[in-house]
Amino acid sequence: HMNKKIVTRFAPSPTGFLHIGGVRTALFAWAFARKNNGTFILRIEDTDKAREVEGSIQHIIDSLKWVGITWDEGIDIGGPNAPYLQSERLESYKKYAQKLVDKGLAYADPYTPEEVEAFRVKAQEEKRPFLFRDHRPENPPVWDGTQPLRFKVTDIKTTHWNDLVYGDLSAGPEALDDFIIIKSDGYPTYNLSHMIDDLEMGVTHIMRADEFIASTPKFLALYEALEITPPLMATLPPIMAPDGKKKLGKRDGAKDILDYKAEGYLPEAMLNFLVFIGWSPKDEREVMTAQEFIDAFEIERIHRSGGGFNVDKLDWFNREHLKKLSVGEQKSYVQKFLPERFSSLSDSMLDKLVPVIVERIHHFSEVAEMAEQGEFDYYINAPSFEESKLIWKTDTLDQAKDHLKKVCELLNDYSGEWNSEEIKSVIWDYAESVGRGSVLWPMRYALSGRDKSPDPFILADILGKDETLKRLQSHIV
Repeated sequence: HMNKKIVTRFAPSPTGFLHIGGVRTALFAWAFARKNNGTFILRIEDTDKAREVEGSIQHIIDSLKWVGITWDEGIDIGGPNAPYLQSERLESYKKYAQKLVDKGLAYADPYTPEEVEAFRVKAQEEKRPFLFRDHRPENPPVWDGTQPLRFKVTDIKTTHWNDLVYGDLSAGPEALDDFIIIKSDGYPTYNLSHMIDDLEMGVTHIMRADEFIASTPKFLALYEALEITPPLMATLPPIMAPDGKKKLGKRDGAKDILDYKAEGYLPEAMLNFLVFIGWSPKDEREVMTAQEFIDAFEIERIHRSGGGFNVDKLDWFNREHLKKLSVGEQKSYVQKFLPERFSSLSDSMLDKLVPVIVERIHHFSEVAEMAEQGEFDYYINAPSFEESKLIWKTDTLDQAKDHLKKVCELLNDYSGEWNSEEIKSVIWDYAESVGRGSVLWPMRYALSGRDKSPDPFILADILGKDETLKRLQSHIV
């Protein structure tokens, strides 16, 4: 395979949302193809019609595109190996299934589900593993497409194979059994369909989750029966819950990847976060762009042990990528998450407010949370509060008002550029002389009406000179 053009694929089932484990699999397969000037394919495995969820295919496309994954062939763009939807490739699977029938390596399953269950129960009662091959019919009916078609394992042996991540692996004869390759509804099972698709699409490398290790002996027996050279396999380590003791489940954060988009996480941060769960570059870098990840990606750098899903780490990555955004991009995100009532904010005020907001958040849905808690209301309306709250520690209300009066005089006389640094320089000497808290606390409270807010110089800068003086003067009469 290493002498061929590298072809990888991501082939999810449209059975619900795409969570982070699936996206990470796609990221690794995509990066390997991109680094090696290969082809990356998006294929949909929709043969389990009972579990299919309407809208899932578009959801998969939207999820992958959000994190920046692109494909060369696929369900939505077509390509030389179309169709990329398994339900439209049924004739291909039947052709290979018939080859197995003709070779005596597949047979129609004559049993009802109830009879198979009875075999299973009896094996449990006798405390032995249930193996369908122990009940292989002597004279199976002719396969007409209405019965399940089972692959007949003729060589019961210990299976050895090499995995590009886990190295040499093996499984005993008990891993081999006759298994269904075409269901009674005419649809193939994953066991057959994925390998035929991979063959016909020229896939050279498969990256997939560790739960497929147990089924690999069956896959290899089927490859051998069909005289197909298997693609190279790279098993990815599991994504673990934050405690590292079990695989990540829905209770631990294994939610829809687009939920993170709705929460205001950046796609660049999500990509960066996911690729570091089970992989690391040769150097000490942590913050990487998609292209830097592609350039650094090597299968040999994939870990064998699972990596924990840590939301705090995701938040850290998001802050790092948030800081990389241009001011215009930051502003666009903030506007998206600010409630409608803030649409009256002027562009100049918003330009000054955005850096203040960005400094305080990890992801943009926190903007909406802060707004709901009233943290930005003082930018659109002068606050109302008990004047006693202007008092700093042991000062009196009259002293607080005197300090505000002096601040008003200093700012009124100032005619230079209005920004936080200049405002600070105008007031600072006075504040130092009488006590910083005595001056800055009433100034900040008069402008915001809140116990916690940006410092008074930033507030005055954002509000502008006229509004700042108006609010301060309203408290000195």
